[in-house]
Amino acid sequence: MPFANLKVPADTLTPESKKKLIDAVTDAYVSVYGERARATTLVLVEEVPDGGWGLGGNILTAEMLGRS
Repeated sequence: MPFANLKVPADTLTPESKKKLIDAVTDAYVSVYGERARATTLVLVEEVPDGGWGLGGNILTAEMLGRS
C-alpha cells in the first residue's frame, strides 16, 4: 500500500486545498504504480503547530515562515 505522510504548518490549508493535495499525491502514486494503487493509497496530512518545526537546530515560527 503506498503511503505518504505530509507535515504542513497548522492552519495553512483549507479543506479544499487539503483535498487537492491528497488528490495530487494519490495521482502521483498512480502514475508510477498504475490505477490499481488508487484504492490503497493512504495520504496523511498532519498539521504541525507553530513552533513545532526545527531546522538546523532552530525553532521555526509562523513569523519566520512568513505567515504572521
